[in-house]
Amino acid sequence: MTCDADDRVKQLQFGTGLLFFGCCMKSLTEYLSFEVPDRRGFVNITDTVEAMVRKSGVQEGLCLVNAMHITASVYINDAEDGLLHDYDVWLEKLAPYAPTAQYRHNRTGEGHADAHLKRQIMGREVVVGITRGKLGCGRWEQIFYGEFDGRRRKRVLVKIIGA
Repeated sequence: MTCDADDRVKQLQFGTGLLFFGCCMKSLTEYLSFEVPDRRGFVNITDTVEAMVRKSGVQEGLCLVNAMHITASVYINDAEDGLLHDYDVWLEKLAPYAPTAQYRHNRTGEGHADAHLKRQIMGREVVVGITRGKLGCGRWEQIFYGEFDGRRRKRVLVKIIGA
């Protein structure tokens, strides 16, 4: 993207490229809401995030997607049902829900310490580059929302910035 001299854009030399400030910067902030009916679940949000990138008009930039709750995650991997099942089984082995008394956190009256640990393992957010108006995901990479203490409404922030 180029800006006309009349736009009084400030440019900063940065390595081999230029950072533009002013007229060329675009941003979009949107929120996704989820209420997964089960305690744990995975939702492929790739198509929704791609639509937001198109809506933003950003051709070159970054897309941040982050879970806004401490018992949910956003991560990137393959959209294969067997792998999603394997994640669920693996996470339950690493941080089993029961017995709930094994977790000190649950002594506070809450019963979801395992969900905090599962979120920590899977991650809070992803940042994906945008090139020529498209997400820079590999051939099999998909963006997922991971829920580890469902049955209530939670949000995900999508922030797109660039030119």
